[in-house]
Amino acid sequence: MSTRPGKCLLLDTASLYFRAYFGVPESVKAPDGTPVNAVRGLLEFIDRLVKDHRPDHLVACMDADWRPQWRVDLIPSYKAHRVAEEREVGPDEEEVPDTLSPQVPIIEAVLDALGIARVGVARYEADDVIGTFTARAKGPVDIVTGDRDLYQLVDDARGVRVLYPLKGVGTLQVTDEAWLREKYGVDGRGYADLALLRGDPSDGLPGVPGIGEKTAAKLLAEFGDVAGIMAAVDDPKAKLTPSQRRRLDESRAYVAVAPKVIRVADDVPLPEVDTALPRTPRDRVALDELAARWGLGGSLQRVLATLAA
Repeated sequence: MSTRPGKCLLLDTASLYFRAYFGVPESVKAPDGTPVNAVRGLLEFIDRLVKDHRPDHLVACMDADWRPQWRVDLIPSYKAHRVAEEREVGPDEEEVPDTLSPQVPIIEAVLDALGIARVGVARYEADDVIGTFTARAKGPVDIVTGDRDLYQLVDDARGVRVLYPLKGVGTLQVTDEAWLREKYGVDGRGYADLALLRGDPSDGLPGVPGIGEKTAAKLLAEFGDVAGIMAAVDDPKAKLTPSQRRRLDESRAYVAVAPKVIRVADDVPLPEVDTALPRTPRDRVALDELAARWGLGGSLQRVLATLAA
């Protein structure tokens, strides 16, 4: 993808199969009774996304490490509340519904047999894989995710948007810089600073106590970025309330390390992979076996028809 132009669709795969799992009834099962609601739901999502957006490139980005140690070393609370089991070697186990975990290998096998590029890189989250593909892209990029962290990648000049699912993937909020400015008062680059100041309980990021979203947006409008805000803390003439000055001063240790944790990496060592939208399955025999074993029926047939169209 790095040398070939064209429109790229990047899927935050785990975010989408979680949505599929909760959006499709668990009564959707394989012939042996195994729930396949996340598998079928994700296939329906992919079918709709390819139909509606007609990308030249499609990448299913994966979490090879959902809670990288280098982020935890900087902010130990990072995603700590989602740990189901700590492991001596390799990533900790994430808390995932019992009937979703067994579906993930099926999803991976189906994507591979279809020939849809599937990329995860050790020590990195899917967000970082998305950030690196976005940085390397030669054409417009649409990122499909239910994770607002990726708003930081929005860049009108480069044609980078986030498509945020509101209902399934039929209703997507198209997030560009105009939408971000209206909603948060910042552009894509500023969103990471906003998130740093306000914090994010869902990721275990404490933020600066007493600095909510609106105050963070005002401070960024006044001082430009987090570095500008921290410089203002040391400037007695800067327009900060005594309480803001004290709280920012007390949060220096957090503010020093948080950017590396919050900012999506754009230098992940990606493998060589063909990201072109597949027209025909990579492995038809394997796909037929998966379809029969897991009862993928119409969901898979619709994806195949859409890819071939």
